Formats: sequence, C-alpha cells, structure tokens
Amino acid sequence: MKKVLIIGSGISGMSCAVKCAEFGMQVTLVSPYPSERSQSVMAAGGINAVTGEHNDEDSVVSHIEDTLKGGAWLAGKKAVTGLCEGAGDIIRYLESIGTVFSVDSNGRPMVRAFGGQSHKRTHYCGASTGKQIVSALVMEARRYEGVGSIVRLLRRHFHSALIKDGRCYGALLFNEDSGKLEDTYADFLVVATGGMNSLFGKTTGSLLCDGYAAGKLFMQGAVLKNLEFIQYHPTTMETGQKRMLISEAVRGEGGRLFYNENGKRVYFMEDKYGPKGNLMTRDVVAREIEATKKEVFLDISFMDKKLIDSRLSEVRDLCKKYRGIDISKEPIPVAPSVHFFMGGLAVHLDHETSIKNLFAVGECASIYHGANRLGGNSLLAAVYSGITCASAISERKESGDTPDFKDYVEKEEKAFESITDDKSPFPAVYIRNMLADIMQTNLGIVRSGENMKKGMEDVDYYLSVSDRIKYDAGVSAYAAYSLKGILAAARATLCCAEARRESRGSHFRSDFPETSEDYRFATLVSYDEGAYRVWLDKEKVYEN
Repeated sequence: MKKVLIIGSGISGMSCAVKCAEFGMQVTLVSPYPSERSQSVMAAGGINAVTGEHNDEDSVVSHIEDTLKGGAWLAGKKAVTGLCEGAGDIIRYLESIGTVFSVDSNGRPMVRAFGGQSHKRTHYCGASTGKQIVSALVMEARRYEGVGSIVRLLRRHFHSALIKDGRCYGALLFNEDSGKLEDTYADFLVVATGGMNSLFGKTTGSLLCDGYAAGKLFMQGAVLKNLEFIQYHPTTMETGQKRMLISEAVRGEGGRLFYNENGKRVYFMEDKYGPKGNLMTRDVVAREIEATKKEVFLDISFMDKKLIDSRLSEVRDLCKKYRGIDISKEPIPVAPSVHFFMGGLAVHLDHETSIKNLFAVGECASIYHGANRLGGNSLLAAVYSGITCASAISERKESGDTPDFKDYVEKEEKAFESITDDKSPFPAVYIRNMLADIMQTNLGIVRSGENMKKGMEDVDYYLSVSDRIKYDAGVSAYAAYSLKGILAAARATLCCAEARRESRGSHFRSDFPETSEDYRFATLVSYDEGAYRVWLDKEKVYEN
C-alpha cells in the first residue's frame, strides 16, 4: 500500500488526504493544530465556478480568460484551463460532502462578483465559505480516520525532507511534546503549508503559515518560482494583533471606496475607472489607495440592513468586535496589507516539484495565479490542487527500498540541539520581527531596486549571525530551528523581485514602471551552498 505523508491540514492538505484515502492509500496528515485552526477558515468571500445553474452570459472560457488576464499572462494556460473546467465538479463535490452554499428562493446558487471578474461567479456560504468547506472536509477525513486510512499527527512541525539522489522519502518532524525530531518515511511527501506570512509580520493571514517549509526545501534543492508576486489585499482593518481582512464580498455586494476632502467624499475608484471601479483587480485597487496618501474608507451603510445581516454577517461581527463599528451606519477604515503569495514551490501540472516524489499543493505551490490572483480562485485552487495531486500520486509506483538516513538524522539532531539553550535569553522571534520590518519597508506595494538591494543586505546580515546565536528553547524550539529557512525564503523573494525589472501584476517598480514582453516568463530561483541563482523560465520548464 502506498504511503503518503502530508504536511498541513488546511483545505488543500485535507482535499489531498481524503482523495488519497479514496484511492486506497495510507495517509499520515501532519499539523501543529487541528484543521479548525488552519488559515483556510479565514477565507470568507467565496469560491469561483461557472455552473449551468446561473448567469447565461458567463462561460468557462470567460473564467479562463479572466484568470489569465488577472495573472498578467504568467499563469500556464493548461493549468488554468484544468482549474476552471474542473470548478463545477468541485462545487458539486463540496455539496456532496456537506458544504451548504447560499441559494435563492428558487434553489439557484447565489453568486457575487469579485475583483477582475467579467461576470458574477463566486459561490459563497453566507460570510463563512472557508469555515463551511473546512467543516465538510473534516467530517469526510474523519470517516477515513475511523477505518485507519488517515492518521493525524498533531503538535508536529516540519523540520526537513528526507532526500537522497534527487528523490524524497519522507520527512523529519519536530514533536512539540517530546521536544525531539522524528524520522517519518513515506513513498510520497506532499507539502500544504500555505503562504509566507511571517516574512511580513502583521498580515491578513495566520502566522502558522510562515514560509519555513518552502525555505527549507529550497535550501535542500527545490526550485522556487514567482516569489516577487505578493498580493496586497486593498481592504483590511487594523487591530492590535493583525490586519483583519474586510472581504472582497463587501465590494462585490456594492461597497464603495472613498476618502474625505474639503468636507466631501471623493469616490476615487469610480472617478478614475467608472461604475465598476471598486471591483478592479486587487493590485490596482491597492496601488490607488496607496497613492491617495489619505485615510480611505469602505462604505456599505446604504445597503438594506437585512441584506448585510444575511450576506455579510461575518464582516459585520468582525467590525463590531474589533473596532466597535456598525457597518450598517458607518464606513470602515481600510488600508492594503499583504494577503496572498502567488509565488512558492515550482510545480508541474501534477504538482510534483523539482524533487522526485515531493509534491506541493495550495498556496505554497506556484502554478495557477501568475502575477496576481483573481478573487475567488484561492479556495478553488486549494481543493483542485489537492485532488489533482492525489490523482497523480495514485498513478505512481511506490518508492521501493528506503535508503539509510541514519547519518543525516543524527547530524540534524546535533544541529538542532546546538542552537537551543534553556539558559539563553535570546528569543528567535526578535530576528523574525526585524525581518518583518525589512520586508515591509523594502518590498511594499511600490518597490525599487535600491530598496530591494538594501533589504538583501539586511537579510544577509541576519543569515550570517543566525547560526551563531543560541536561542531560548523555552520560548519555542521550532522558532529557533525554523529561523534560517525563513530568512532564506525572504532572501530568495528579494532576489526574484530585484531581478524582475518591469512592473507586472502585483509587482510594481517605481524604477521600471512599464510592463515588458522580455519578462513574460516565470521567475525561478535555486539555492547552492548559500548562492542564490535567479533566472527566467524561457525554456518553459514550469509553463504548465
């Protein structure tokens, strides 16, 4: 029986696990916390799909075109076509396992518009689509857990992959309870660890998605792709702990952006782009808000309160709880924040990385979104990538005999012990906080070569000292050993951004403001003993 080890239990990881179990494989599903605490539950807006039950004018072809255009023509057409053509089946699958989508009085699916879309095609579950899908997948996974096809390991973190001669045989895991590393073998390793939020500190996402897995695998030989494309969501609200996402659903339902000038409201997006200005793509809206240099608000107070309560209840509750704002009476103060990473591990159509038998799914895999993700496509890609990966693995042969990793495991255990000390007062989180300042300062909505080079110099300094400091193990041993991988991911991101000397999608450079056909290729970066090699994928190895 094939053994599959999956790191991450959000929507993409669970989708892959459930489908692998359906195919008769033995799955080990690893995460620090239960799926109910994954970032996936934060996805409130909806999931894109063209079905036969709505909008006679819409089509799968239109969904494909919107996705390719929104991604500034960097996403592979084959991958995007598969994603959009499979969307209807995914909606039906999610319904079959218990996801309850909103419908009208005639039982037809209710859909809303998201930025960059030519038609309304975003299905939703009130204001908690991500929670609904997670709940349905959790129950489906438990059916297989009950018969032993899926085994969950909680309070485990990824440490490193077990790789020999370009092939993966499993992973080393850090067990929080024992404080030890565990070698866990499998025929296939699937990484579903989300985006690189901790590179930027306070974002809309969970800091559990910290970029370490991608950074460590990068240092172990995996190629990364399109790291410069970081989506700033235009409408987020400041709170003490993080930036709270004000879902694009608010603008999809008619919300209007404005700022005040001389006692009057200026609806700047509508003034510049017309009636649909508030639903321009996220990169455009984020840059326009940034350019105002003013406090910007999102207003939905003119809507019927019953409509707000039925369609935007989660946004209503969030604003009331964290800022005391009644959105049926007053506007919401908003500002852009890092929200989604289009870049990540470079994968082929079957989601295999540059290392054999190592796969990546969900946000940590770069394949469907090009230079800028279309609103409503993230949940679709999460489910679709997990199912696609599982289907590909089902057609593969088992790895066969596992090489001896004893020396490697002992080496990593010694390295792990050498950087932690219960008597050390130095917390690893200090450097992570400094990294967040570096990235926010030098890789913002508008960036320049000068700033990015300064950012690389600063990251290089922390890389140079990271191995020489003993960290407080009492705070978090994981924070200590993950630091270098996170720093490597940050350095690679800055390298990719500096190398792309044009503006495209979510990557906007003040020193190269035009889009160039010379750069209509994916950016790839590899690591070789501390050296970062960046090149454009002109041979279209990862064209997809």
